[in-house]
Parts: sequence; C-alpha cells; structure tokens
Amino acid sequence: MTTQNRPHGRAADALRPVRIEIGVMKFAEGSALIELGDTRVVVAASVENRVPAFLRDTGKGWLTAEYSMLPRATHSRSAREVSQGRPSGRTSEIQRLIGRSLRAVVDLVALGERTLTLDCDVLQADGGTRTAAVTGAYVATALACARLLLTGDVATWPLLAQLAAVSVGVVGGTPLLDLEYVEDQVAEVDMNVVATADGSLVEIQGTGEKRSFRRAEMDALVDLAQKGIGELAKVQNEALASTLAEVAAVQAKSHRRPAPPKQEKDLWGRP
Repeated sequence: MTTQNRPHGRAADALRPVRIEIGVMKFAEGSALIELGDTRVVVAASVENRVPAFLRDTGKGWLTAEYSMLPRATHSRSAREVSQGRPSGRTSEIQRLIGRSLRAVVDLVALGERTLTLDCDVLQADGGTRTAAVTGAYVATALACARLLLTGDVATWPLLAQLAAVSVGVVGGTPLLDLEYVEDQVAEVDMNVVATADGSLVEIQGTGEKRSFRRAEMDALVDLAQKGIGELAKVQNEALASTLAEVAAVQAKSHRRPAPPKQEKDLWGRP
C-alpha cells in the first residue's frame, strides 16, 4: 500500500510505534505497560485462590477483566465512574470483550480453582484503547501463568495460544490499520479484531459508522488486522522472551522420559 495522508506519514498498513514493558507493577503476579503511538495502557494480572460460586468444586478456574480510564486520559477531564456508582455501558462492554478474549486462549482446567483478574487502566487514550488492553492483557496473563508454573502451583502450562488485537477501519474510502483518535472520529467503517498469532479469529466487532459496508470490504479489513496482529505478536514475544525461555526449560524437564531401570547385574559393574 502507498502512504496515505495519515498523521506522522504512516502507511495505510502500518501500526503506530509499539512498545511493551513488563514488570511495571511491583506486587502483581504479572504486569505490562503497552504503548501504541500515544495510547498507553497498563495491565495488572492478579491471582486469587478462589473462584466464583458457580465454579466451586469443579476443578476449573476463572478469568475476568476490569477496564477503566484515568480522568485525564482524554482531551478533557472525564469524571471517575466510581463517582457515578457503576461502570458505563461502554466500560462494561469492553470489560466483557477483554475477559472473553483471554478465556478463549486459557485452559481453565490447567489453571485450577483460581481466579485470574486483569485490571486494564488507560493512562492516555488516542484510539484503540480496547485492542491495546487485550494485547497487553495477554502479556500480563502469560507472566502470571509463568509464575504459577515456575513455583509449581500448576503442573501444566495454562496458555493454549498467543493473542493480540488491533483496530482497522475505512477512512476516505481506504482501509487503514490501527486507527488513532483523529481517524477513528471520521471513519466510515470501524472494526476491532481479536485473533491468535497463528491466524485464528476470536472476535470481530464491526460497525458501519457512516455507511454500510460489503463483504469484500470486511474481508480486506480482517486481512489487514491479521497482518497487524502478527506484528504485535512479535513485540509480545520480544517482551516475554526470557520468561518463555524459563517456561520452556521447565516443560522440557517435565516431558523428559525417565531412564529405564538398570538390570541388577549391571548395578555393580563388571566382576
């Protein structure tokens, strides 16, 4: 694709600059700060040795998410939702999206009767906060799962696949990857795509903001999103490299076949 008239001269199929920092919160079992252009989201993963009542004594764990935005994450101050007594409809919908997405790639039986809670807090919003939260939440989840495995609290690696998410849309008739705020505001079609690193789709949220759109346009946007998700997966792997190496070492030990017992006559060597 050729360079469009985008902020910073970004190509139509280019992500904003991405950075993921791990271990940003001292006490959380897993934490990550993701920066996608000027959007910044911090995610903390907390592990509790209890599950909701509907899962008690089932041997299965649970994963849930909460999402919030700091009052000055946006151009003008927004009131804290706690002052309104309950989360807004938008916040509730995003929380459910994050939870559903991560549950699709976590083996809840391997997790055991534990609850993994992902707290996603937007420090600065410039478009794509929900998809950045999903991408950062995968990293925080992987770190929390690694701690459980490395300490022997779980016997099996609970992650089934790698997960990331990105926004795409049609602006001025052109499909664009990773919309920032000024693009999202004028998009004719807006879509959020959650998928695994190997290309399996987990969720698609697509809306004709200013017009309807055809199947061919949707397919083009999904293809564009999967390209971006592949690139985000590489950044996730770079951030998690040392942790995943430790996990692989533990898994290799657990998969090593025990040596066959020696015959009694061989125990003492040659006579």
